[in-house]
Amino acid sequence: MTRHKAATAGALAVLALGGTIAATTPASAATPGAYNGECGKGYEVFRETPVESAPYKAISTIYLAYSDKDQKWCAVNIRTKPGVRMPMEVTLDTTPTSGKPAKDAGSFKSYAGPVYKDLPARPGICMAWSGTTGIYYNSDRGLCP
Repeated sequence: MTRHKAATAGALAVLALGGTIAATTPASAATPGAYNGECGKGYEVFRETPVESAPYKAISTIYLAYSDKDQKWCAVNIRTKPGVRMPMEVTLDTTPTSGKPAKDAGSFKSYAGPVYKDLPARPGICMAWSGTTGIYYNSDRGLCP
């Protein structure tokens, strides 16, 4: 019997005995290294900035997301392969700098953040974001209204 037929037969047997099979994955089953909606409901990713340990070898990605409803920017730095705790940081600010960056730093297994900043109130103010994973750093800026 093929694996597909065996799995189907097993599922039918469970149902026949009065059990149920869940058709969805558990809420805690997030895809490692992916954004997974970490900023919350309604946030759409606009930019992804890799933090690389070597050329083209990302060890984490800084995701920059925006919510029209909340009128806020969000940044989160997510490791490509979660594991043992390591120093991580994510920072979000405006440029020219506001002097009040949103920052989350510490020792994390999978991600730093999320951190939030309001949509800049006037033209010419851009967003700036950065992240560190271990000893590796990257930053970017843009999204100027």
